[in-house]
Amino acid sequence: MTSWDNHLDLLIRARTPLLWIRSSEEERVEVLLEQAAKRLQPRRLASWDFIGGLKGVLNEEGLGARQPMAVLQWLQQLDASSPTLLLVKDFYHFCEDAGIARMLRNLSVHLRHQPHTVVLCSGPWTPPSDLDDSLTILDLPLPQEPELRTLLENIAQASGSPLSADVLEELTHACSGLSEMRVRQVAARALAQRGKLGWADLAEVLEEKRQTVARSEVLEYCVTEASLADIGGLDSLKGWLEQRHQAFSDEARHFGLPLPRGVLLIGPQGTGKSLTAKAIAHNWSMPLLRLDVGRLFAGLVGASEARTRETIQRAEAMSPCVLWIDEIDKGFGGDARSDGGTSQRVLANVLTWMAEKTSAVFVVATANGVERLPGELLRKGRFDEIFLLDLPFSEERRNILELHIQRRRPNLNLPLGAVIDRSEGFSGAELEQTVIEAMHLAFAERRELGESDLILAASQLVPLSRTAREQLNALKEWAASGRARAASSVASNLAG
Repeated sequence: MTSWDNHLDLLIRARTPLLWIRSSEEERVEVLLEQAAKRLQPRRLASWDFIGGLKGVLNEEGLGARQPMAVLQWLQQLDASSPTLLLVKDFYHFCEDAGIARMLRNLSVHLRHQPHTVVLCSGPWTPPSDLDDSLTILDLPLPQEPELRTLLENIAQASGSPLSADVLEELTHACSGLSEMRVRQVAARALAQRGKLGWADLAEVLEEKRQTVARSEVLEYCVTEASLADIGGLDSLKGWLEQRHQAFSDEARHFGLPLPRGVLLIGPQGTGKSLTAKAIAHNWSMPLLRLDVGRLFAGLVGASEARTRETIQRAEAMSPCVLWIDEIDKGFGGDARSDGGTSQRVLANVLTWMAEKTSAVFVVATANGVERLPGELLRKGRFDEIFLLDLPFSEERRNILELHIQRRRPNLNLPLGAVIDRSEGFSGAELEQTVIEAMHLAFAERRELGESDLILAASQLVPLSRTAREQLNALKEWAASGRARAASSVASNLAG
């Protein structure tokens, strides 16, 4: 038995009248309730849906079809000698009705003295305010590895081709983060194509994960080939990331190290913050989930908090993974009074999770500025470290220019001294654009890229460091006060 099963049993034994199991996995919830009823005999499980009515009770089959009030009245009149768990499916559709809501509130009082429990099952839902005190909420996490292992074993044995231990272990890890229904769908496709489960199904599982994340509306599964070698400079940050990567190992757990929490990357636009997030996931061989903070804020009251909980649950189920919160300053840097405090409540949920999480979810948050970031987000314990990605210095500019030239014109060696001098204050993105513009100049004349093309392209570009000088200076002063580490050792030495 899992801790969730124990908690469910406790709520039932304690005569919890109205239980909302927060999950979209209806079939799995029904199986778990059947198991609970067997453990807590003589309790029995009955289920109701709008089309078929009541099921699981002799002589009462079909009762209340298309009549949600009738099934509640049936339970209210049921004798205590027949303790019953009543699973009412899709019942949240009817809770806006004043009569249904009143009946549920009556039952919440009546059933405290009866061994019956009404169980509602649904995904994200905002109950009517008059039911807030009546409903007890129980979140059902996505299947854990023991459940997935048992499920895959049963499917494989039923197909007549049991899995070897190593294939079972790999598939179990790969399926982490999928619902039971999605795992069954992957298995059904595998059996239809090959007649058995095996190594070939790992690609199917990965695709199913992409599809599952895509359905969440908030998370995006990013496929990236970027590596830390594609980033010029930032040697201090790269060294720190290598240390944190080692801390995910079992050896680090035995040594007593906790799992790394994450890192906040701040700096001007174009300094490589997003590229670094992608490179971390690729170098660490972890899935990269991009969180669109703006999509967390749904229109209905309470929906934003529900989406936040679902997003956190999804990320933890996909662990180990990298959760990339892009431009976090725009999502949580607004005025809470303008949205009724929704952004503050969502931020509080995220911060609590970041401080208390024990899962292998490494959070990479990026921000262009800190003036809009709430102070509690910058407090120690949320992130392992805060790094400032400054504009590249001369040697870093050389490395960045060489990277982009070699990527597009391999084996081409050009003198870069003059371009480096003329590109002071350029960001990494602006240096890349300089190379691209120079290549346009050369290609228009059907000749090889030359130093003069780079010099001309650099002279025509107006960098952000000139147009937003005050903002950049304020950011450097903030970091220099000891609130952030420099991502480059050159910057650290100059600061020292």
